[in-house]
Amino acid sequence: SWYLDGQTLLLIICVGIVFPLSLLPKIGFLGYTSSLSFFFMVFFALVIVIKKWSIPCPVTLNCIDGVFQISNATDDCKPKLFHFSKESVYAVPTMAFAFLCHTSVLPIYCELQSPSKKRMQNVTNTAITLSFLVYFVSALFGYLTFYDKVESELLQGYSKYLPHDVVVMAVKLCILFAVLLTVPLIHFPARKALMMLLFSNFPFSWIRHSLTTLALNIVIVLLAVYVPDIRNMFGVVGASTSTCLIFVFPGLFYLKLSREDFLWKKLGERG
Repeated sequence: SWYLDGQTLLLIICVGIVFPLSLLPKIGFLGYTSSLSFFFMVFFALVIVIKKWSIPCPVTLNCIDGVFQISNATDDCKPKLFHFSKESVYAVPTMAFAFLCHTSVLPIYCELQSPSKKRMQNVTNTAITLSFLVYFVSALFGYLTFYDKVESELLQGYSKYLPHDVVVMAVKLCILFAVLLTVPLIHFPARKALMMLLFSNFPFSWIRHSLTTLALNIVIVLLAVYVPDIRNMFGVVGASTSTCLIFVFPGLFYLKLSREDFLWKKLGERG
């Protein structure tokens, strides 16, 4: 049936929900959808905490016999403060991608009721703090549930060990809508930058606006369909664009726009 096909559902949801929200010319309304997605993520974190005590330490799935087995090995249930492996290289890029909100700062600042540096700083501090708390709680209790067997996509572990749990199914739906409602917010600065780069000398046109939005949404859908593991996408984007936007470009912009006399400027003048 079509409603059991993941790719068909993805196309229907993108056309029916993501694309109309992405067409909005202002970012203000997306604040409501973003708030709703944040509450979905809080529900996700709460369920991760509760399920910590619902899964024995740790459950191993015997895929051949199709039965669940409980491992009582002490080492399996002992948390490690540091654990290094070939997968550790994904950690920093993924964290950089997770906290990447720099592209939305200027559009949000422009639509504040009374734009000021202080108000924008308060918005940023609140957003980063709330995101950190949700990430930290989810990661901590997810690790304390599965330890070395934790999946790159955390909910996959719960789907394996609790395949018929109603709450887990509800969390998966909440995560689905949270991601869908976040896509237009991330899409907004991407379209803005592309429009300014290619059509900065042209007046606003709904046709041009819609075609650019459609092209970006097609790229998003293709990536969602053909990238098998989301961790790979987080690793690539986090190691390239996210790292530049978080660590490199802010410093360069400050040096470019600042009127202070830096040591390298003085050395250049003397030379």
